[in-house]
Amino acid sequence: MNPATPPTGENPDVIIVGGGIGGLSSAFALARQGLRVRVLERAPEFGEVGAGIQIAPNCTRILDEYGLLDEAKELGVLPENMVMRDALDSRELTRLDLRDVERRYGFPYMVIHRSDLHGIFLRACRRAGVELLTDRTVTDYEHTDGGARVHLADGSTEEAPVVIAADGLHSVARRKLVGDNVVSSDYVAYRAAVPIAEVRENGIAEKDVTVYVGPRCHFVQYALRGGDMFNQVAVFESPKALAGKDDWGTPDELDAAFAATCDTVRKGIPLMWRDRWWQMLDRDPIETWVHGRIALLGDAAHPPLQYMAQGAIMAIEDGWVFARHVARQTAVNAGADANTGADGSAGADANAGAPDWDAVLASYEAVRVEHCRRVQTTARAWGELWHLDGESRLQRNAIMRGRDDHDYGFTDWVYGPTALSPDEEPAMFTPIPLASARIEEQTGHVAHEVAQA
Repeated sequence: MNPATPPTGENPDVIIVGGGIGGLSSAFALARQGLRVRVLERAPEFGEVGAGIQIAPNCTRILDEYGLLDEAKELGVLPENMVMRDALDSRELTRLDLRDVERRYGFPYMVIHRSDLHGIFLRACRRAGVELLTDRTVTDYEHTDGGARVHLADGSTEEAPVVIAADGLHSVARRKLVGDNVVSSDYVAYRAAVPIAEVRENGIAEKDVTVYVGPRCHFVQYALRGGDMFNQVAVFESPKALAGKDDWGTPDELDAAFAATCDTVRKGIPLMWRDRWWQMLDRDPIETWVHGRIALLGDAAHPPLQYMAQGAIMAIEDGWVFARHVARQTAVNAGADANTGADGSAGADANAGAPDWDAVLASYEAVRVEHCRRVQTTARAWGELWHLDGESRLQRNAIMRGRDDHDYGFTDWVYGPTALSPDEEPAMFTPIPLASARIEEQTGHVAHEVAQA
């Protein structure tokens, strides 16, 4: 489908607050439906910070529909495997054959620089006629009779039938409409993207996504930009955070956290950027994302911890779902308007062809809340699993080693097609309890004994 030409006029159909990946991908999705979309970004220019990002088949499927997948492939890397190893002894625990993942789900698993993915959506928005405004800091939201209004720091206001708040973890809209607090995991992430030549002697796997899981820490590695760069992420629990100190996650803690890990991990630690780090925060899931004609989207609605690599993907899915319901409700509304004027007595409705915004918003919230709640809670549990120590670590390792490489019970619910209604949401996986693995006391060998229900 080629982008429709957005209608002209002074006021937009939709205002999107936030020009990150979630805001721009949603703006493009809505512009493809012929809507006039205005994006308000507080920064002086559009851009993304960070390094690599993983995009699973539930995202590359949407990129393909948008006609953007080939561009993403040119900028990213299609790894061959996802391999999980123990960070202490480097032993392989489990893997996903990502070529088989593509065969199963129909679309590839890809890694790409965050700024490259953002740039893809920025260029797509420009081609689609999205109005992209920078230096626009939104300070407040209010409801109007026909939609919603935002207040800006310069004293001006903007309004539209619908306002989408895609303004991130520290969302102004979330603070006003929900009023909850962020939740600290006491973990912090360091990142780095370096030329591949700098790490080739470190025992890396250039063609894989490798995750080393260890006691209270983990380390992720994969190639970027056609294999020319190498991305690393080091995550650890901060003793300073646990002690309630404000200055936590500092470089001295980074070095200490990985001191006992295997050679490949230890060799990677000195390459991490040390002038910036990211405290790992999320929020508790909420049931209400829509308030009048104001809708939360992306991290403003469901900021997850990073363990499932689904944060940006969920935001892209949000926009895709929203736009699909715009298409459905526009068609329904157009048909109803045509029937109203069919006898010629009243003529066509002035809003003919406009979406039923209340129905769109209700449909969006009805399906996305539960899926994203699942991802948020699973990400928290996955983080706990990665960072186990002692006997629990050995039990986890035994269970992971017992997994068949082509068992997709833990990925079907998230990598499959994005649901458009609650009845399309697939069943969750069945967790395997740690107690199903037994440690033999004398040898320390772990036997995998999965209980048969």
